[in-house]
Amino acid sequence: MSQITLDDVDRGILFLLQEDARNTTIAEIAERVDVSASTVRNRIEELEETGIIEGYFPKINYELANYPLHVLFVCSAPADERETLAADALDCHGVVDVREMLTSTRNIHIEVIATDTRDLTEITNGLASMGFSIESSEIITNHHTRPWTEFGFAEDEE
Repeated sequence: MSQITLDDVDRGILFLLQEDARNTTIAEIAERVDVSASTVRNRIEELEETGIIEGYFPKINYELANYPLHVLFVCSAPADERETLAADALDCHGVVDVREMLTSTRNIHIEVIATDTRDLTEITNGLASMGFSIESSEIITNHHTRPWTEFGFAEDEE
């Protein structure tokens, strides 16, 4: 993997996109990082092409969308099958996020959405039949995020 060097403009763009990509215009980003709008457009395109920006996703309140069970399964998978199982888990009904952990036996975290306990049981059984050992399950009540401060940038103080 080649090392990509980010400058202050790139970091500023990433910070502002993390802060609110949907409601921040190219012109607003350009003004905040003190470059032209065309520079921001070009930089965003480069950040997408190099894979630094992988996508733009809405943050959904599943409970308000009538999916009241938001659960995190902490699972174990054989190390030599972890990557394949993690990718395959995304095809399971209800699975919205899968994270591979580098070490330990609790090496896969799977976030699922379910309508009721019957639905959750089907999801649980499906994951177990794939080869996951479910170590624990936790109901998620809230998910808080913020832009990574290392992407922060110094705006000129007036």
